[in-house]
Amino acid sequence: MNRSEHPRGSTYVRVVRPRWGIVGAGRGWAWYVTAAEGAPVTLELPARMPSVFLSHGAPPLADDETWTTELAAWSEDLPQPEAVLVVSAHWESAPLTVSATETVPLFYDFYGFPQRYYEVTYAAPGAPDLADSVAKLIGGPGSPIHQDPTRGLDHGAYVPLVEMYPDADVPVLQASMPTLDPSELFDIGRRLAPLRDEGVLILGSGFSTHNLREMNMASPADATPPGWSSEFDHWLDESLSKGEVDALIDFEHRAPAAALAHPRTEHFAPLFVALGAAADNQLSPTTAINGFWHGLSKRSVQFE
Repeated sequence: MNRSEHPRGSTYVRVVRPRWGIVGAGRGWAWYVTAAEGAPVTLELPARMPSVFLSHGAPPLADDETWTTELAAWSEDLPQPEAVLVVSAHWESAPLTVSATETVPLFYDFYGFPQRYYEVTYAAPGAPDLADSVAKLIGGPGSPIHQDPTRGLDHGAYVPLVEMYPDADVPVLQASMPTLDPSELFDIGRRLAPLRDEGVLILGSGFSTHNLREMNMASPADATPPGWSSEFDHWLDESLSKGEVDALIDFEHRAPAAALAHPRTEHFAPLFVALGAAADNQLSPTTAINGFWHGLSKRSVQFE
Protein backbone atom coordinates (compact mmCIF):
# COMPACT_ATOMS: atom_id res chain seq x y z
CA MET A 1 0.00 0.00 0.00
CA ASN A 2 1.41 3.35 -1.01
CA ARG A 3 0.21 6.65 0.42
CA SER A 4 0.65 10.14 -0.95
CA GLU A 5 -0.66 13.43 0.32
CA HIS A 6 -2.87 15.83 -1.57
CA PRO A 7 -1.75 19.48 -1.16
CA ARG A 8 -4.89 20.18 0.87
CA GLY A 9 -4.47 17.04 2.95
CA SER A 10 -6.64 14.34 1.36
CA THR A 11 -5.04 10.93 1.64
CA TYR A 12 -4.84 8.65 -1.37
CA VAL A 13 -4.44 4.91 -0.95
CA ARG A 14 -3.35 2.55 -3.71
CA VAL A 15 -4.28 -1.07 -3.05
CA VAL A 16 -3.08 -4.07 -5.05
CA ARG A 17 -4.48 -7.46 -3.97
CA PRO A 18 -5.09 -10.65 -5.98
CA ARG A 19 -8.74 -11.05 -4.96
CA TRP A 20 -12.08 -9.33 -4.82
CA GLY A 21 -13.86 -7.79 -1.86
CA ILE A 22 -12.73 -5.96 1.21
CA VAL A 23 -8.99 -5.94 1.71
CA GLY A 24 -8.45 -3.38 4.44
CA ALA A 25 -10.07 -0.95 6.82
CA GLY A 26 -9.25 1.75 9.30
CA ARG A 27 -10.81 4.68 11.18
CA GLY A 28 -14.30 4.29 9.79
CA TRP A 29 -13.50 3.53 6.17
CA ALA A 30 -12.66 0.50 4.07
CA TRP A 31 -11.27 -0.18 0.64
CA TYR A 32 -12.22 -2.84 -1.87
CA VAL A 33 -10.83 -4.45 -5.01
CA THR A 34 -13.59 -4.46 -7.60
CA ALA A 35 -11.54 -4.52 -10.77
CA ALA A 36 -9.96 -7.54 -12.47
CA GLU A 37 -7.86 -9.77 -10.23
CA GLY A 38 -4.63 -8.06 -9.29
CA ALA A 39 -5.55 -4.73 -10.89
CA PRO A 40 -4.65 -1.63 -8.88
CA VAL A 41 -7.43 0.46 -7.37
CA THR A 42 -6.89 4.04 -6.23
CA LEU A 43 -9.36 5.62 -3.82
CA GLU A 44 -9.40 9.04 -2.21
CA LEU A 45 -9.96 8.85 1.54
CA PRO A 46 -10.67 11.74 3.91
CA ALA A 47 -7.78 12.92 6.04
CA ARG A 48 -8.26 12.91 9.80
CA MET A 49 -9.26 16.44 10.60
CA PRO A 50 -8.13 18.50 13.57
CA SER A 51 -10.60 20.25 15.80
CA VAL A 52 -10.27 24.01 16.17
CA PHE A 53 -11.37 26.89 18.33
CA LEU A 54 -11.37 30.32 16.74
CA SER A 55 -12.20 33.84 17.82
CA HIS A 56 -14.80 35.02 15.33
CA GLY A 57 -15.38 38.57 16.49
CA ALA A 58 -18.23 40.84 15.58
CA PRO A 59 -19.24 41.37 11.92
CA PRO A 60 -16.86 44.37 11.56
CA LEU A 61 -13.90 42.09 12.23
CA ALA A 62 -14.43 40.94 8.62
CA ASP A 63 -13.12 44.40 7.63
CA ASP A 64 -9.84 43.78 9.44
CA GLU A 65 -7.34 42.83 6.74
CA THR A 66 -4.96 41.24 9.22
CA TRP A 67 -7.57 38.91 10.68
CA THR A 68 -9.09 37.91 7.36
CA THR A 69 -5.63 37.18 5.94
CA GLU A 70 -4.80 35.06 8.98
CA LEU A 71 -8.00 33.04 8.62
CA ALA A 72 -7.42 32.45 4.92
CA ALA A 73 -3.84 31.33 5.53
CA TRP A 74 -4.99 29.00 8.32
CA SER A 75 -7.54 27.29 6.09
CA GLU A 76 -4.89 26.76 3.42
CA ASP A 77 -2.81 24.85 5.96
CA LEU A 78 -5.72 22.66 7.07
CA PRO A 79 -6.66 19.43 5.31
CA GLN A 80 -9.63 19.96 3.01
CA PRO A 81 -12.72 19.01 5.05
CA GLU A 82 -15.56 16.88 3.81
CA ALA A 83 -17.86 19.02 5.97
CA VAL A 84 -17.71 21.52 8.83
CA LEU A 85 -19.59 21.20 12.11
CA VAL A 86 -19.78 24.57 13.84
CA VAL A 87 -20.57 25.14 17.50
CA SER A 88 -21.05 28.88 17.86
CA ALA A 89 -21.26 31.11 20.91
CA HIS A 90 -24.43 32.55 19.42
CA TRP A 91 -26.65 29.50 19.62
CA GLU A 92 -27.72 28.17 22.99
CA SER A 93 -30.58 25.71 22.82
CA ALA A 94 -31.43 22.63 24.85
CA PRO A 95 -31.59 19.85 23.96
CA LEU A 96 -28.78 19.95 21.42
CA THR A 97 -30.25 21.10 18.12
CA VAL A 98 -28.81 21.00 14.62
CA SER A 99 -29.47 23.60 11.97
CA ALA A 100 -31.09 23.30 8.56
CA THR A 101 -29.71 20.50 6.41
CA GLU A 102 -30.32 22.37 3.18
CA THR A 103 -29.26 25.86 2.17
CA VAL A 104 -31.42 28.47 3.87
CA PRO A 105 -30.86 32.22 4.46
CA LEU A 106 -28.26 33.28 7.02
CA PHE A 107 -29.35 34.24 10.51
CA TYR A 108 -28.27 37.85 11.07
CA ASP A 109 -28.20 37.68 14.85
CA PHE A 110 -26.99 41.23 15.51
CA TYR A 111 -28.47 44.68 15.59
CA GLY A 112 -27.53 48.27 14.88
CA PHE A 113 -24.84 47.64 12.25
CA PRO A 114 -24.59 49.24 8.80
CA GLN A 115 -26.82 47.67 6.17
CA ARG A 116 -23.95 46.06 4.26
CA TYR A 117 -23.43 43.56 7.08
CA TYR A 118 -26.97 42.29 6.51
CA GLU A 119 -26.29 41.77 2.82
CA VAL A 120 -23.54 39.19 3.27
CA THR A 121 -24.45 35.81 1.80
CA TYR A 122 -22.90 32.38 2.24
CA ALA A 123 -24.83 29.65 0.44
CA ALA A 124 -22.87 26.63 1.67
CA PRO A 125 -24.42 23.22 0.96
CA GLY A 126 -26.36 21.57 3.73
CA ALA A 127 -25.04 18.47 5.47
CA PRO A 128 -27.88 15.99 6.08
CA ASP A 129 -25.53 13.02 6.43
CA LEU A 130 -23.55 14.89 9.05
CA ALA A 131 -26.77 15.69 10.91
CA ASP A 132 -27.56 11.96 10.96
CA SER A 133 -24.09 11.20 12.30
CA VAL A 134 -24.43 13.80 15.06
CA ALA A 135 -27.78 12.30 16.05
CA LYS A 136 -26.25 8.82 16.27
CA LEU A 137 -23.29 9.99 18.33
CA ILE A 138 -25.16 12.30 20.71
CA GLY A 139 -28.74 11.06 20.68
CA GLY A 140 -30.10 8.27 22.80
CA PRO A 141 -32.16 7.68 25.94
CA GLY A 142 -32.07 10.87 27.95
CA SER A 143 -30.16 12.70 25.20
CA PRO A 144 -32.66 13.80 22.57
CA ILE A 145 -31.50 15.63 19.45
CA HIS A 146 -33.66 18.24 17.77
CA GLN A 147 -33.42 19.63 14.26
CA ASP A 148 -34.51 23.13 13.26
CA PRO A 149 -35.12 23.14 9.49
CA THR A 150 -35.37 26.95 9.40
CA ARG A 151 -32.17 27.77 11.30
CA GLY A 152 -29.51 29.33 9.11
CA LEU A 153 -25.88 29.90 10.01
CA ASP A 154 -25.35 32.71 12.51
CA HIS A 155 -22.46 35.16 12.34
CA GLY A 156 -20.32 33.00 14.61
CA ALA A 157 -20.35 30.47 11.78
CA TYR A 158 -20.47 32.38 8.52
CA VAL A 159 -18.21 35.33 9.37
CA PRO A 160 -15.09 33.13 9.68
CA LEU A 161 -16.20 30.64 7.01
CA VAL A 162 -16.51 33.40 4.41
CA GLU A 163 -12.78 33.96 4.87
CA MET A 164 -11.74 30.32 5.27
CA TYR A 165 -13.84 28.75 2.51
CA PRO A 166 -14.94 31.69 0.35
CA ASP A 167 -16.32 29.50 -2.44
CA ALA A 168 -18.96 28.15 -0.02
CA ASP A 169 -18.38 24.69 -1.47
CA VAL A 170 -17.96 22.78 1.81
CA PRO A 171 -21.13 21.47 3.49
CA VAL A 172 -21.77 23.14 6.84
CA LEU A 173 -23.92 22.14 9.78
CA GLN A 174 -24.34 24.12 12.98
CA ALA A 175 -25.07 22.60 16.38
CA SER A 176 -26.36 24.43 19.41
CA MET A 177 -24.83 24.47 22.86
CA PRO A 178 -27.37 22.81 25.17
CA THR A 179 -25.48 24.09 28.21
CA LEU A 180 -22.59 26.36 29.15
CA ASP A 181 -21.18 23.83 31.61
CA PRO A 182 -17.57 23.20 30.50
CA SER A 183 -17.56 19.55 31.59
CA GLU A 184 -20.74 18.75 29.68
CA LEU A 185 -19.51 20.52 26.56
CA PHE A 186 -16.20 18.67 26.85
CA ASP A 187 -18.13 15.39 26.94
CA ILE A 188 -20.13 16.41 23.86
CA GLY A 189 -16.84 17.05 22.08
CA ARG A 190 -15.55 13.60 23.05
CA ARG A 191 -18.69 11.98 21.69
CA LEU A 192 -18.36 13.91 18.44
CA ALA A 193 -14.67 13.03 18.01
CA PRO A 194 -15.28 10.11 15.57
CA LEU A 195 -16.47 12.66 13.02
CA ARG A 196 -12.87 13.77 12.63
CA ASP A 197 -12.09 10.40 11.05
CA GLU A 198 -14.82 11.07 8.49
CA GLY A 199 -13.14 14.28 7.36
CA VAL A 200 -15.33 16.61 9.45
CA LEU A 201 -13.78 19.81 10.79
CA ILE A 202 -15.19 20.39 14.29
CA LEU A 203 -15.06 24.14 14.75
CA GLY A 204 -15.78 25.89 18.03
CA SER A 205 -16.40 29.58 17.36
CA GLY A 206 -16.26 32.12 20.18
CA PHE A 207 -13.72 34.63 21.47
CA SER A 208 -10.76 34.04 23.78
CA THR A 209 -11.68 37.13 25.77
CA HIS A 210 -15.06 38.79 25.39
CA ASN A 211 -16.16 41.83 27.32
CA LEU A 212 -17.92 44.25 24.99
CA ARG A 213 -18.43 46.85 27.73
CA GLU A 214 -14.68 47.11 28.25
CA MET A 215 -13.54 47.09 24.62
CA ASN A 216 -12.56 50.42 23.10
CA MET A 217 -13.63 50.71 19.47
CA ALA A 218 -12.24 54.25 19.36
CA SER A 219 -8.70 52.97 19.79
CA PRO A 220 -6.70 51.33 16.98
CA ALA A 221 -7.54 47.66 16.51
CA ASP A 222 -3.99 46.67 17.47
CA ALA A 223 -3.72 48.97 20.49
CA THR A 224 -2.15 47.59 23.67
CA PRO A 225 -4.79 45.44 25.36
CA PRO A 226 -5.98 46.06 28.92
CA GLY A 227 -4.30 44.02 31.64
CA TRP A 228 -7.27 41.76 32.32
CA SER A 229 -7.38 40.64 28.69
CA SER A 230 -3.65 40.06 28.28
CA GLU A 231 -3.43 38.22 31.62
CA PHE A 232 -6.27 35.88 30.74
CA ASP A 233 -4.84 35.31 27.26
CA HIS A 234 -1.42 34.45 28.71
CA TRP A 235 -3.00 32.02 31.16
CA LEU A 236 -4.99 30.42 28.35
CA ASP A 237 -1.88 29.99 26.20
CA GLU A 238 0.07 28.45 29.08
CA SER A 239 -2.75 26.13 30.13
CA LEU A 240 -3.28 24.88 26.60
CA SER A 241 0.44 24.38 26.03
CA LYS A 242 0.74 22.31 29.22
CA GLY A 243 -2.40 20.30 28.50
CA GLU A 244 -4.02 21.39 31.74
CA VAL A 245 -7.53 20.30 30.85
CA ASP A 246 -8.82 20.34 34.44
CA ALA A 247 -7.65 23.93 34.90
CA LEU A 248 -9.25 24.99 31.64
CA ILE A 249 -12.56 23.41 32.59
CA ASP A 250 -12.38 25.21 35.94
CA PHE A 251 -11.28 28.49 34.34
CA GLU A 252 -13.81 30.61 36.22
CA HIS A 253 -11.94 29.84 39.45
CA ARG A 254 -8.38 29.38 38.21
CA ALA A 255 -7.84 31.94 35.46
CA PRO A 256 -6.79 35.49 36.29
CA ALA A 257 -9.44 38.12 35.60
CA ALA A 258 -11.89 35.45 34.43
CA ALA A 259 -14.93 37.50 35.41
CA LEU A 260 -13.68 40.45 33.36
CA ALA A 261 -12.50 38.37 30.42
CA HIS A 262 -15.83 36.56 30.27
CA PRO A 263 -18.62 38.28 32.23
CA ARG A 264 -20.82 35.65 30.61
CA THR A 265 -19.08 32.51 29.42
CA GLU A 266 -20.84 31.74 26.13
CA HIS A 267 -17.90 32.95 23.99
CA PHE A 268 -15.42 30.72 25.80
CA ALA A 269 -17.71 27.71 25.92
CA PRO A 270 -17.16 26.46 22.32
CA LEU A 271 -13.51 25.84 23.23
CA PHE A 272 -14.58 22.87 25.35
CA VAL A 273 -16.27 21.10 22.45
CA ALA A 274 -13.11 21.43 20.34
CA LEU A 275 -11.00 20.39 23.32
CA GLY A 276 -13.15 17.35 24.02
CA ALA A 277 -12.99 16.27 20.38
CA ALA A 278 -9.19 16.04 20.75
CA ALA A 279 -9.13 14.53 24.23
CA ASP A 280 -8.37 10.97 23.14
CA ASN A 281 -4.99 12.11 21.83
CA GLN A 282 -2.18 13.72 23.75
CA LEU A 283 -3.20 17.35 23.72
CA SER A 284 -1.00 19.11 21.17
CA PRO A 285 -2.50 22.51 20.45
CA THR A 286 -1.04 24.89 17.93
CA THR A 287 -1.83 28.59 18.06
CA ALA A 288 -2.98 29.53 14.58
CA ILE A 289 -3.87 33.17 15.31
CA ASN A 290 -2.93 35.39 18.23
CA GLY A 291 -2.92 39.07 19.05
CA PHE A 292 -5.73 41.40 20.07
CA TRP A 293 -8.56 43.29 18.42
CA HIS A 294 -9.65 46.44 20.26
CA GLY A 295 -8.42 44.81 23.46
CA LEU A 296 -9.99 41.38 22.99
CA SER A 297 -7.83 38.29 22.50
CA LYS A 298 -8.07 36.73 19.03
CA ARG A 299 -6.23 33.58 20.12
CA SER A 300 -7.36 30.68 17.93
CA VAL A 301 -6.02 27.16 18.30
CA GLN A 302 -5.85 23.88 16.43
CA PHE A 303 -5.91 20.46 18.10
CA GLU A 304 -4.50 17.45 16.25
